Amino acid sequence: MTKTVNKPVRKAIITDAGFASRYLPITKTVPKAMLPLGNKPVMQFVVEECVQAGIEEIIIVATPEGKPIYEDYFNNAVNRIRKQLASQDKSDRYEPVQHILDFPKIVVIEQDPSLPYGNGSPIASAKNFLIKEEAFLAMYSDDVVFGKIGAAKSLVDEYAKHPDAEAIIMGQEVVGKEIEKYGSIKFKPGTRELETVIEKPKQADAPSQLASYGRYLLKPSIFDYLTPENIGKDAELWTADAIDRLAKKKKVLVAKTAGEWLTTGDPANYFMAHLKYVLAHEPYAEEVKASMKKVK
Repeated sequence: MTKTVNKPVRKAIITDAGFASRYLPITKTVPKAMLPLGNKPVMQFVVEECVQAGIEEIIIVATPEGKPIYEDYFNNAVNRIRKQLASQDKSDRYEPVQHILDFPKIVVIEQDPSLPYGNGSPIASAKNFLIKEEAFLAMYSDDVVFGKIGAAKSLVDEYAKHPDAEAIIMGQEVVGKEIEKYGSIKFKPGTRELETVIEKPKQADAPSQLASYGRYLLKPSIFDYLTPENIGKDAELWTADAIDRLAKKKKVLVAKTAGEWLTTGDPANYFMAHLKYVLAHEPYAEEVKASMKKVK
């Protein structure tokens, strides 16, 4: 029997097309995923996760206000700054900019305004970029994954082992009522196959504390379910609902996160993610720790 050989996963979509109302007023001008962890915006961490996974083209879905900001960040070489730094013998300070310019192709599009509100609509908005792919990654910019191996690479590696899967989703255990913020995963008995994922259940109704979050490997069949007539809770179009419907007919696998998933979706969790990153990676971490000891 000839073994199925799957094509490389070449494309990823990253979504940041919401209102981010919990962050107002700053997000009326700055997209939420452009808020920093250290001196890099959250979006850059997600892009770097794609780079680690070997992705060749990244589609960012943004608001109309956010689109030019992302285009500038990922494409503007700021040559006047580069020349000024060179004249001051500080060219090393330009290296982080060059790092961004060396990323794979990044296309920024606006979310289709005709689609319903919901986290599935940005993915549906990129259908024309993805419909001919064998499989692609879908990633929410709310989520960052710290560790040597990002969730994107984990998904691509898992797909190399299981090309017959119609989708692969990432999961991580959460505590107590945290599950009410995410999709709760239920396995088919004795397998790693998804039986159902319930979006934002009450803790008492959650089938498990294993939360599905914004890292998915999908095939174009998902677009059969990401349609306006498939709205769910709160009249929104949910990616989790589409995956749940897909799992009723096709094989959907669940992979657990190798790194540490943190959400930046609300100010409290964003602050904790920012602090955690600074303490682990920035050269001024010891100064921050010393300052924290003085806080009463």
